[in-house]
Amino acid sequence: MTFELKPLPYASNALEPVISKETIEYHHDKHLATYVSNLNKLIVGTKFENSDLETIIKESDGGIFNNAAQVWNHNFYFDTFLPGGSNTPQGKLAEAINTTFGSFDNFKKEFNEASTTLFGSGWAWLVKDNEGKLSIVKESNAGNPLTKGYTPIFTFDVWEHAYYIDYRNRRADHVAEVWKLINWDVAGERY
Repeated sequence: MTFELKPLPYASNALEPVISKETIEYHHDKHLATYVSNLNKLIVGTKFENSDLETIIKESDGGIFNNAAQVWNHNFYFDTFLPGGSNTPQGKLAEAINTTFGSFDNFKKEFNEASTTLFGSGWAWLVKDNEGKLSIVKESNAGNPLTKGYTPIFTFDVWEHAYYIDYRNRRADHVAEVWKLINWDVAGERY
């Protein structure tokens, strides 16, 4: 199987001013494209040559895992956004957030804390377990909650390439702004 760079579901400037066109062009068009290219090269002649991304993530390690997980993570991340966002979660996801975290504001506070305290590069995730219980998990580097049996709902990329052009070393400022872009309809469908 040959993987391809998945097109963005919006124009590269559509997330401004929260995420600039320049950041998208580097993040999607260069970083993600490199992960796709590396993965295609690494799986040739391996048992993963004809596998889908989720299988590769769950069964591989090393460079194959890192590149496969980064392709999946980034596709998931970019699909989480809606220019202008959709304000707050609704329906069952909203109920689950309120039940688990006490309120949407408490949830945001805990998610911001996870996003800003992850040492180095990685991802903060809202996930659910097999019983539908929500939790926030932090994953370093290319870490992906699929490897632990969770279903991802949404994620914040806290690798520097996700925010450095626009926010420099101010990860917390980036995290605070990204909430404006969340497509809660998509997150609700994932739940």
